[in-house]
Amino acid sequence: MLIATWNVNSIRTRLSQIIDWMNKVNPDILCLQETKVMDGSFPIEPFENLGYTAEFYGQKSYNGVAIISKIKANNVKKGFYGCKDSEPNIDIFQDQKRLISAEINGIKIINVYVPNGSSLESDKFEYKINWLSCLASFLNEQEKKEELICLMGDFNIAPSNLDIHDPEKYEGGIMATRIERNALDNVLKGRLIDSFRIFEKNTGHWSWWDYRNNAYELNKGWRIDHIYISKELSSKLKSCVIDSSPRANLRPSDHAPVMIDLNLNEINEDFFEDEDDFFEI
Repeated sequence: MLIATWNVNSIRTRLSQIIDWMNKVNPDILCLQETKVMDGSFPIEPFENLGYTAEFYGQKSYNGVAIISKIKANNVKKGFYGCKDSEPNIDIFQDQKRLISAEINGIKIINVYVPNGSSLESDKFEYKINWLSCLASFLNEQEKKEELICLMGDFNIAPSNLDIHDPEKYEGGIMATRIERNALDNVLKGRLIDSFRIFEKNTGHWSWWDYRNNAYELNKGWRIDHIYISKELSSKLKSCVIDSSPRANLRPSDHAPVMIDLNLNEINEDFFEDEDDFFEI
């Protein structure tokens, strides 16, 4: 099963590029971020024409997330839920449409658009760290259900210096601070694994290039778009790649798609054969 994530930076602006890419790659599930459109204006028909369903959670001009899937999505939830006791301030995050989740083929798909944070001195940075704390609480609740999890999206964080083209230049800056990395570690808690780093240990692989200063042409990028999976899924992972080719399009998104390929048949067989053992973990 091919699962992809892509910050498209406006679904209406990039719609033809998205459809072209889907025709070439044929993903089973595509999670989108920064759709920047209210739900009533989401372009459903082009995806239905390709045989997909669309679940979305958006707002005008900003943010917005969507799950496009060939396989029926069940238990679709929009925003944080189920963790109000541990995160009493959760309601302040509901105005910004940044998280959508669903159960698809035995896997909990969680699509996120993490706040950028703007600058370290801004209220937006505090909002980002608090949002990540809320995401950690949300994952705690999902963990209690003992579900197989695939968490993906634009995290606006480079997990290590390997994920920045010039780490010395950006050390301690937004998307590269120890505070942000610790907040991300608190979300993952060792229970979720960075799919990309299972296969690639070196630097030089980016998913985002600034529109300014010919960053893409000079290959000065960051890896801030990630797919994290439950440990139980790691042995079923066939590949994880960043497809940088759409970044070369005319009027592209500044992000590139990231995708994983899971051996779903093997997952289902193992899950049901070893169900008793799985729930003892």
